[in-house]
Amino acid sequence: MSFPPVVAAALSGATVRQLSYWRSARTTEPLLAPEFHRPRSRVSYSFRDVVALRTFVYLRSRRVPLQRVRKAVKHLRKMGADEHLAAYTLVAMDRDVVWIHSRDVAVMLTKDPGQGVIAEMVDILGQFTNMRHRDVVPLHTPAAGLEVDQGVRGGYPVIEGTRVPYDAVAALVDDGVDPADVAAFYPSVGAGAARGAVEFARYVDQYRDTRIVA
Repeated sequence: MSFPPVVAAALSGATVRQLSYWRSARTTEPLLAPEFHRPRSRVSYSFRDVVALRTFVYLRSRRVPLQRVRKAVKHLRKMGADEHLAAYTLVAMDRDVVWIHSRDVAVMLTKDPGQGVIAEMVDILGQFTNMRHRDVVPLHTPAAGLEVDQGVRGGYPVIEGTRVPYDAVAALVDDGVDPADVAAFYPSVGAGAARGAVEFARYVDQYRDTRIVA
């Protein structure tokens, strides 16, 4: 299952407009071309895309200029790193980008590319604050009773321990079904998880109209 841009935005901490800008090739190569996207079709993102997007949001939140993020990706590729960007740990050092190659090796990607440095590991899958000072939800547990597991529906947010998408449950509650009664439709969904689905749906809605681009 793929992620529409607004869900990818909500899980990564970027805005929908940023996602559009970052996949654009009008002025340079795309920062991230969604791996599931096909020409003349609706844009969709993979779980790995979302992980990479969280890395970009983290770097921007540490005041790393976008052009340096692009430069870092370019030098990473020149060094032979040809896997999906989600496979690489990139962290900020002042306003530069460092690739943590292993527990013992870290390489500068922007200033003096290739130079070995000492850098601290950062968990971009946990909660952090983005460039707009908004908390980005933990990727694997975005709300109470929800989980994101790449092995379940490709990582699309579902009710914990089930394959029920969060938005299917939130839609029922929006249609007037009490959270305690959602189990009549989905027996494995309790009232607490239903409320968590609604909470996350409201969180996703906040990302629909945000205007920041870079």
